[in-house]
Amino acid sequence: MSASTPRKPPPPGSGRPRSEPGARSPRADRGWRVVISVRPRPASGAGTVESVTPATIDRELRLARAAVFGVFTLNGFLLAMWVVHIPAITDRTGVSSSLLGMFVLLLAGAAIVGMRLAGPAADRFGSRTLVAVAATAISVTVLGPALATGPVSLAIALACFGLGNGALDVSMNTQAVHVERAYHRPIMSAFHAMFSGGGFAGALVGAATQRLGWSPQLTLTIAGIAGLAVTAVLVPHLIPHHRSDPGSRPEHYDAPVDDPDRAHPAEPVTRDGRPDIAPPVRAEPAGTDATRSTITPSGPATEPKRARHATARTRKVLSLGVIAFVLLLAEGVAADWSALQAREHLDVSESDAALAFGAFSATMTLGRFLADRVSGAIGPVAILRYGSLLAGAGFAVVIASPWLPLTLVGWAMCGLGLAGGVPQIFTAAGNLGGTTAATDMSRVFTIGYLGLLAGPAVIGWLTALVPLTAALAVPLVLTLACAARAEVVSR
Repeated sequence: MSASTPRKPPPPGSGRPRSEPGARSPRADRGWRVVISVRPRPASGAGTVESVTPATIDRELRLARAAVFGVFTLNGFLLAMWVVHIPAITDRTGVSSSLLGMFVLLLAGAAIVGMRLAGPAADRFGSRTLVAVAATAISVTVLGPALATGPVSLAIALACFGLGNGALDVSMNTQAVHVERAYHRPIMSAFHAMFSGGGFAGALVGAATQRLGWSPQLTLTIAGIAGLAVTAVLVPHLIPHHRSDPGSRPEHYDAPVDDPDRAHPAEPVTRDGRPDIAPPVRAEPAGTDATRSTITPSGPATEPKRARHATARTRKVLSLGVIAFVLLLAEGVAADWSALQAREHLDVSESDAALAFGAFSATMTLGRFLADRVSGAIGPVAILRYGSLLAGAGFAVVIASPWLPLTLVGWAMCGLGLAGGVPQIFTAAGNLGGTTAATDMSRVFTIGYLGLLAGPAVIGWLTALVPLTAALAVPLVLTLACAARAEVVSR
């Protein structure tokens, strides 16, 4: 085509019109919110999304993803630094094993309080702000147990550390949901794998400093200073506060948008493309079709529908919480009882029995690094269903196995099967939309965390009635039930 040939306009209905280079979007002049995503979403209903340079977006999202990786790693590292110093700290404070058990429950209870407080705080102030506060808090309070001189001061220190850890757990997972949504593909499991990696690194560093003869005060002081420095570097790259935006959910997440409070601010439409009820009012030239199509009356007629949506949302949160409870219960059982089960059931040495936990933790970490790619290929429902079935089969192998190698295979199956389920639950909870996404996630976190605490205790109580190996039938049955309800992550 020669330079003098006039350009033909696009035919009607052929798609969104092209904007000339340097042209200013009329929506920007009217104060429309710009949504940044890795690739532009197709237009639907009212309006389009203003384009942004892909290179700039890619760089910002890569930095945000790396920053969230760093926060997860930092959390696992600082938690491990406390765990590896438990013997030295209990000797210093004169705390008995039974009292230490109560203090661990105190730490867990404080973490639950932190989770419940963190949800509304993240919705109000943004997850980035809360990550900064919580990461700073645990970087400072990780030193508290090392400075404790008695049971009372140790209890106070652990309560403060647990409060910050619970708040960081919710806020960093909320931030992870934002990053995953912008990436339009599953990446949540990799974040959880980095938490495991941080814990492994913390265990190695703690063991090395103890071998060098460093005191817990020195080691945890250095760890806390490093945590503050890492937090200062990572937080500026996190995604800033914005209202939940289901219209830019990751493409692998197939939950329908049927809540009027969850409509995209620039695209207030239902699944069939019609305007949703009671969308936000936007400035448009008077008398335009956009004004007539986006402003609908609200009143008593819409209240029953909103009430139904609220009830359905509550049921969804509870369903996700129950599945998280089951999965984390099974994870807690495997983590706390695998080595003891191998030693008692197979009559092997303690060093051989320790391989049982090693097989479980190794395959769980590996599975979390692989789960995102698999989830992108087969979807979150399949990850949860087949993973739960694999975990149930693993528990069955452990129960029936008379040989250590076969028992190790069973525990490895449990780790691989449980690896991807919990991240799918948290992704689903974070993508419920609306203005209370972090609060919903904190509720799911709280219920699931109770399972992590209750699992080992339930098995311990059952061992007074049946052998330990027989008690493992509880997580076996529960994981199979979880597989039957795997569709909860798709709705």
